Amino acid sequence: MEVSRGGAAAGGGARRGEEEGGEVSLREWLDRPGRAVEAPECLHVFRQVAEAVADAHAQGVAVGSARPSCFVVSPPFSRVAFIESASGSDASGSDASEDADHDAEPPRRGHGAGRGGEERGEKGFPLKSVLAMELNWYTSPEEADDSGGGATFASDVYRLGVLMFELFCSFETLEEKMRAMANLRYRVLPPQLLLKWPKEASFCQLMMHPVPDTRPKMSEVLQSEFLNQSRNSLEEREAALRLREEIEEQELLLDFLLQLQKRKQDIADNLQDTVAFLSSDINEVLHRQSALGQCGNFSIELDKEVSSGTVEDQSDCGSRKRFRPELHAVDMEEHSRSLEECSRTVPSSVVIQESVLSKSSRLMKNFKKLETAYFLARSKLARQVGNPLRSCDQVVKRTTGSAVGTEGSSIDDFALEGHSGRRQGGWMNSFLEGLCRYLSFSQLKVRAELKQCDLLNSSNLVCSVGFDRDNEFFATAGVNKKIKVFEYNMIVNEHRDIHYPVVEMSNKSKLSCISWNSYMKSHIASSDFDGLVQVWDVTRSQVFVEMREHERRVWSVDFSLADPTKLVSGSDDGTVKLWSMNQAGSVGTIRTRANVCSVQFQPDSARSIAIGSADHKIYCYDLRNIRAPYCTLVGHTKTVSYVKYVDASTIVSGSTDNSLKLWDLSTNQARVIDNPVQTFTGHTNTKNFVGLSISDGYIATGSETNEVFVYHKAFPMPVLAYKFNVTDPISGQEIDDQSQFISCVCWRGQSSTLLSANSSGNIKVLEMD
Repeated sequence: MEVSRGGAAAGGGARRGEEEGGEVSLREWLDRPGRAVEAPECLHVFRQVAEAVADAHAQGVAVGSARPSCFVVSPPFSRVAFIESASGSDASGSDASEDADHDAEPPRRGHGAGRGGEERGEKGFPLKSVLAMELNWYTSPEEADDSGGGATFASDVYRLGVLMFELFCSFETLEEKMRAMANLRYRVLPPQLLLKWPKEASFCQLMMHPVPDTRPKMSEVLQSEFLNQSRNSLEEREAALRLREEIEEQELLLDFLLQLQKRKQDIADNLQDTVAFLSSDINEVLHRQSALGQCGNFSIELDKEVSSGTVEDQSDCGSRKRFRPELHAVDMEEHSRSLEECSRTVPSSVVIQESVLSKSSRLMKNFKKLETAYFLARSKLARQVGNPLRSCDQVVKRTTGSAVGTEGSSIDDFALEGHSGRRQGGWMNSFLEGLCRYLSFSQLKVRAELKQCDLLNSSNLVCSVGFDRDNEFFATAGVNKKIKVFEYNMIVNEHRDIHYPVVEMSNKSKLSCISWNSYMKSHIASSDFDGLVQVWDVTRSQVFVEMREHERRVWSVDFSLADPTKLVSGSDDGTVKLWSMNQAGSVGTIRTRANVCSVQFQPDSARSIAIGSADHKIYCYDLRNIRAPYCTLVGHTKTVSYVKYVDASTIVSGSTDNSLKLWDLSTNQARVIDNPVQTFTGHTNTKNFVGLSISDGYIATGSETNEVFVYHKAFPMPVLAYKFNVTDPISGQEIDDQSQFISCVCWRGQSSTLLSANSSGNIKVLEMD
C-alpha cells in the first residue's frame, strides 16, 4: 500500500530554502549548520513523521523509507509531507528489498550544484555525501544482517529512533556528524544530548534497541508522555505565530490605507488651491468684463458683485458664461444654452454670442490641452510673483512645455489694483491673446492650386518656396533643377488648366533652397546639391554671382533683411559661409563639427545668425566673433533641420525628432540653454525636410503624413491641419500614398495665406479661415 503524498510532487523541487517561504527537504533542514534545536519544533516534526508511519502500519504496510530525504518541511509551522511512495512488507515481514534499493537515491528538492561537482544543499552539508550514508544510518541491525529480511514494523520504529537523534543533535561540520552517526549504531549518544534532553535521549535508545521485539509499538510511541506534553506548547506556539501574522497583515493594511489617505489628502489640498486661484481669475475676468461692458455701452449688469471668492449665477444675459464658484466642472452645454437664451433676449449682443458659440465646440475638443497650457502659464505667474502656488506647480509637473509670454494689450487698464493684480493682469492678457489666436480660425481651406504641365514628373519634389519683397511673386525650386517664378494674383484669381511661370531658370544641379533679396526685388539666391551658391537676376533670367567654396551639398541660404548685401549659407561640409555682394569670395567661415542643415540671419541685424546642426543643437553666433557661438540651444534628440527667428530674441527650431521648439534667448544669459519655452508636437517628421515658416505668432510646418500643420506659439498642440489629397491619375479616385510628404511651406508675409508644396510637386495656396 502507498503512503499518502503531501505538499508537492516527487519529481523536481523548489529551489528556495525555508527562510524564503518555500518547501525544503527534511534532510536539508536537519543539516543546516548551526541549526537551533527547539524541542517543540523537533517534536512536532517527529510526531508528523511518526503519524505517517503509524497510518501505514494500521494498513498493514511497513514503510521502509521513513528517512529525512523522503520528506519535505514547509514553514512557518514546520508542516511535514511525505514525497516517496513506499510499498513495504505486511505484518509478517515479507520482502521489501526492491523498495529499499529504489529509495537509495530519492528525488532532490532545493539542491544546487556544489563545488568540485558535488551537490550541496543551499546552506547545508554536501548533499550527495550525506545521501550516500543516509541509507546505512537508517538501516536497522536486523536489516543489515545477511540473514535478515526486508522492512518490518520494528525496523520502522528503529528508523524513528535515528530520526529523533538527528532532530535533537545539531552539528557544525560533516565530519562531526559522521562520527556521531557511527557511534549511534552502537547506541552511544553524545554527552550533551544526555544532559540537555534526557527523556528524548532515553526514548531514542529504546526505539533503537538491538532486539526488535523490545522496541515500542507505534501506538506506544505516539502515546509517550514527552511527545504528548509538547503538543499543547506547540499548539500555543502555532497560535502565537498565527496571531503575529494577523497583526503584521493588519499593520500592512493600515500602512497602505494611511499612505492612500495621505496621497488623496494632498490631491484634495491641491484641488482647493486650484479652485482658489481659478476663482480669483474668474473674479478678475468678470471685473474686466463689467468694465469693458460699461465702456462699450453694453447692457451688462451683474446681479451680485463678486465677494469673498465666490461668484453667483448671473441672471442678466450680458455675461458670456455662468460660472459656478466651486468650479468642480465646466458645463459647456449649460454655457451654450445660456448664450442662446441671451442671444434671443439681448439683440445688441447677438454677434458676440454667436461668435462665442461658434468657438465652444473647438474649445471643448481641445479642452484638456488648453487646461494644461493654462496651468503652465499660471505657474509662470506664480514664479514671477515669488509666491509659488503649490497646486499649480503640481499640475505643471504632470505636463510638458510651458506657456509663452507676449506683450499685454490695452486691457491692462482694467486690471485689478495692486501689484499682484497688475502682475496677474499681464499674465492673463498673454493667455487670453493666445487663446483668441488659437480659436480665431477653424480650418485651412484651399484658395488655389498650382497646376503645372510637369506635375507627373517623378523628379518634381519642391525643396523650397518663397515670396518676393512685395509678396507679388513667389518662386519654387527643387530636384527638377529649375527655379520657377509665378505671379501670385494670377494663380489665385485666374482659373486655368495649366499655370505657366513668368520666369523659369535652369540650374546644373538639384536645388535645395532659395531666398529673395528684401531690397533688390529681382534678386534671388539659391543653393544646390553640388555645393554651389548663386545669385540670380530674375528680370534677366540668369546668374550674375557664383560662389564656389563649399565642398559638399549646401542645404540652406539666406539674405539678411537688415543688410541686403549680406548672404549666409550652410553645408554638409560642416561650414557656414558668410558672403558679401560687394566682395569676391566669402568674408568669413564658421566651422562646426557636424552637417549644417539651416542658417538664418536675425531679422533686425546683420551681425547675428542661427545655425541648425545635425548634432541635434542650435548655435547662435555674433558675426563679430565667429570663433565660438555666444549661445547653444540644447533639447532636440535628432537633427535640427530648420531654424527661424520669430523676433530678435525668439527662435523656432524644427527637428526630425517629431517636434518644433520655441526658444527665448532673452530669459537666460548662459551660454547653453536647455529649457525651451514651448515644445510643439502633433506632426510627423523623422527623416525628411518638411518646411518651417513663421507669421505673426503662427508656425507652419509640414508632416510626413502629407499634411500641413499650423501651431500658435502660445500652445503646444496644432491649431489647424490640412491633408493633401492624392488622386490616382488613372482612376481619378483619391488614394493614400504614404510615400508622399509635405516638403516646404511659406507664409505670404504676415498674412493668413500659406503656400505649401509636397514631394510630388503639388503646390497649394492655403488660407486660414
